[in-house]
Amino acid sequence: MKTLIKNGTILSSDSEIKADILVEGEKIVAIGQDLNDDVDKIIDATGKYVFPGGIDQHTHFEALTNTGDKDTAGYETTKALIVGGTTTIIDYAPQDPGCGLIESAKYRIEKRAKGKTCVDFGLHSLITEVNDKMFDEIKELPKHGINSIKAFMAYIGSPLHVDDGTLYKVLSESKKVGLTTFVHAENGEIIDMLQKDCVKAGHTSPKYHAVSRPPIVETEATRRALYYAEELDAPIFIVHVTTKGATDAIAEAKAKKVRAYGETCTQYLTTTKDVLSDPDFNEAAKYVCSPALRDQDDVDAMWDALNDNTLSAIVSDHCGIDLHEMKQVGRNNFVDIPNGAPGAADRINMIWTNGVAKNRITRQKFVEVCSTFPAKINGMYPKKGVIAVGSDADIVVFDPEYRGVVRLEDNPNGIDYNIYEGREQIGRPEVVLLRGKVVLEDAKFVGELGQGKFIPCEPYAYCYEGRK
Repeated sequence: MKTLIKNGTILSSDSEIKADILVEGEKIVAIGQDLNDDVDKIIDATGKYVFPGGIDQHTHFEALTNTGDKDTAGYETTKALIVGGTTTIIDYAPQDPGCGLIESAKYRIEKRAKGKTCVDFGLHSLITEVNDKMFDEIKELPKHGINSIKAFMAYIGSPLHVDDGTLYKVLSESKKVGLTTFVHAENGEIIDMLQKDCVKAGHTSPKYHAVSRPPIVETEATRRALYYAEELDAPIFIVHVTTKGATDAIAEAKAKKVRAYGETCTQYLTTTKDVLSDPDFNEAAKYVCSPALRDQDDVDAMWDALNDNTLSAIVSDHCGIDLHEMKQVGRNNFVDIPNGAPGAADRINMIWTNGVAKNRITRQKFVEVCSTFPAKINGMYPKKGVIAVGSDADIVVFDPEYRGVVRLEDNPNGIDYNIYEGREQIGRPEVVLLRGKVVLEDAKFVGELGQGKFIPCEPYAYCYEGRK
């Protein structure tokens, strides 16, 4: 199958050109002016931007929550991501109870995602059981196409929490085999204390989620994790950064040549903690995510940190927790509200609307942080994250003239709410190709369940900066 995309403006992380793209099979085979070939399909991209498919490197599909045995939304809901211009995710694969890192990853690939996912996917390992087997398996992860491992400094008392000794050893062992350690940096002990203080005082509504997770818990934990990485000369990636204090810490570490990197999320660029004060529990509970939402000053600081290269990616931290069942367990106590919100389907549109269209970031920065850098960080580049000859034909044809509002009914995400409902939307994907196949046409999903496949992630990726 040959497809020709004509007359569009191709966006990359460092330039834009008017050119045609010839796709054959799953690959891009030519880029140039006035291409002509005997093709099966022509896509007219006149007046449109053409950029590489979005890569969301932070998602939680089919993840167990604290609401019993119910998981977050399944991989079949990833068709909404295609509609939103994302073609690849790097999902978190937590250790299943009683299982190792590798067994859990294999099970997720073969038994959970296979036959259901509509996007291509890689995996991060995620620690939930600390034991000798877990440490032994770290060195084997690259053989299974996994180049990263995540540790939580928060959630003390839960299987997710790792202590400082564990984090230090994970950083050390990961460095030996080219893994990047991803860290959820929040001081679990302080959060635990503040939560108990709030509840004791009768402060149990959702707004106290932010009160009990103030900026200091993130800034302090970020500085502590960065110090360990500096001492070990190990790459470290701080996930979902929300505070100026944390970005300052990353910038200072970079200035000292620490291999320190970070990301932020769409919600931390577009939404303040004011929404948590809504007297309607259902409205406020939608926005309970961790770290907590912040004030406008921190929102502005996240845009600054993207522009000065302190932060390298924008992600969704997508967690498909429904409102009218799962979030209700915390109606009488904010501590029990499952943390997380859906957002992967809206990431591209919301960042274009609130970033590019409002001159907060350039079109080049948009491609860099939404696609190219995530591909590099996760060892998928140049297979993914770029429009280049030889790369996978993951391509978005984007209409910048579209105007509308976000409505869940227009792109159901498998959850009973959308945190961006009713917000302005400028621009949208009109056509999306996944490995050369048209899976979105006229802004409608035309793909099929199971079209996505597992993409191995190469070790010693971008965060190693060429050093082994």
